[in-house]
Amino acid sequence: MSDYSDEEQRILAYLRDSVSKGQQYFRAKNIADAIDLSSKQVGSRLPHLSEKSEEVDIEKWGRSRSTTWKVTVS
Repeated sequence: MSDYSDEEQRILAYLRDSVSKGQQYFRAKNIADAIDLSSKQVGSRLPHLSEKSEEVDIEKWGRSRSTTWKVTVS
């Protein structure tokens, strides 16, 4: 995981843990609240992580007020 910044590592750890508990859909604000980052920090990193991460699949799922991300284990 040395290719990831500290923030990216925290986001991925949170996503892996949440997916293992059965959660699939996320919003940047909820992730940010859980790991003490801003929603802007999380939201700007998720598209990059979707291309970069081999551990979880991150897919832009829907957009209403804010983007929803679907996350599954690779």
